[in-house]
Amino acid sequence: MSLKKINTFLAAAFILFILWFGVEFILNPETTAPGFGLPSWPSGDGDGFLIIKGIRDVVLALVLGILLVTGHRRALGWVLLVEALAAYGDMATVLAHHGSVATALGVHGLTATLMVVNGLLIMRETRKVAAAPATPAPQPA
Repeated sequence: MSLKKINTFLAAAFILFILWFGVEFILNPETTAPGFGLPSWPSGDGDGFLIIKGIRDVVLALVLGILLVTGHRRALGWVLLVEALAAYGDMATVLAHHGSVATALGVHGLTATLMVVNGLLIMRETRKVAAAPATPAPQPA
């Protein structure tokens, strides 16, 4: 199996996972939220904040999906690297608020690290393509 196929599979898996998680937060915030890893949730009408997290995840997934579908692989690699910061941020938030260490590291930290690995592999895959000029330079006569 080629590196490009592996990268495509991993990127598609991230897209589907992030999209699913985001939709779950939008549709069922009260039942999805406990799996995030924080020890307590806002009292009262806190669902709006949870839905915002879901919308963020859906948008992150759509950006990755558009880049994958349109074949902008180098940009996909860069965006995976940048979007991993959201998952590292989620990990740091759970840890800073005395949440589940297992969830912080095993879900958020692992997801972020795998996104970085996938992003770097895509950057490696596209390195030669990016280094080659699109059209040959004109030669002096």
